[in-house]
Amino acid sequence: MFTINILVPTFNEEDNVNPISDAIIKVITEKLSDYDYRIIFIDNLSTDKTRERITEICAKNKKVRAIFNTANFGQFRSPFYGLTQTTGDCNILMAADFQDPPQLIFDFVKKWEDGYKIVIGIKSKSEENKIIYFSRSLYYKIIKKISDVEQIEHFTGFGLYDKSFIKVIKNLDDSNPYIRGIVSELGFQRTSVEFTQPKRLHGKSHNNFFTLYDCAMVGITSYSKTFMRMATFVGFIMASISVISAILYFILKLIYWNSFAAGMTPLLLGVFFIGAIQIFFIGILGEYILSINTRVLRRPLVVEEKRINFK
Repeated sequence: MFTINILVPTFNEEDNVNPISDAIIKVITEKLSDYDYRIIFIDNLSTDKTRERITEICAKNKKVRAIFNTANFGQFRSPFYGLTQTTGDCNILMAADFQDPPQLIFDFVKKWEDGYKIVIGIKSKSEENKIIYFSRSLYYKIIKKISDVEQIEHFTGFGLYDKSFIKVIKNLDDSNPYIRGIVSELGFQRTSVEFTQPKRLHGKSHNNFFTLYDCAMVGITSYSKTFMRMATFVGFIMASISVISAILYFILKLIYWNSFAAGMTPLLLGVFFIGAIQIFFIGILGEYILSINTRVLRRPLVVEEKRINFK
């Protein structure tokens, strides 16, 4: 009998963990009864009653497991680490808030049975805030254009991963993994299932401008050299313009000495413009250095506080 592992990362999802575990079990027992299953919750130090609820679920059902982290290790590191702890023949990563519909588990498994090693969920539509969805779409378009590796639009990590893929990522030495890029980079046979993303069942999203910005920067700095190359070319062009402007200004100064003070305005505007360009690219450079620093430090993906039902 094949085994399905379903990984559910959590952070303050006290009202969702019971419904999501019930929904997952219902899909498997009713539609995939030939499969055994394990549900694995990995919690990023929730501050509500999420851990209490998960512990209660684990006590009632030994097929439900839990990993409790000692701290909040972020939206990339904890799920990635959780995937490396799965042991199923196929392993599914999904959110606890029902924005990744549990009923797609059946569709994923059927595609896997057809021979695909990775089956990903693609949000073709979404019931979330239209501005947020538009912003995400714009980001995906941009990173797809500038990335050195194929980037999948509206793919968040929700999908099925064969045990052969899990075996490979266990050996990846990356302390800041970007699963969306890794899926494309490793080249496993892949297909997709489109779905309309519903609203959260309970609670509010924990994402804000800073978490979304961090997500965007991890993707860009991990899989694109475009901004660094752009900085080089723009820097060369700006330097050339500056030299030419300086020469022209010196000549004009000699010719129109009495008008020198009046001629300061365009020079100052040019200085401010070039300065703004420099500051922008210094910021981009800083993002790349931060990404390098995170990887060079080689810190663990997560530190576990406790495990339940892993024996």
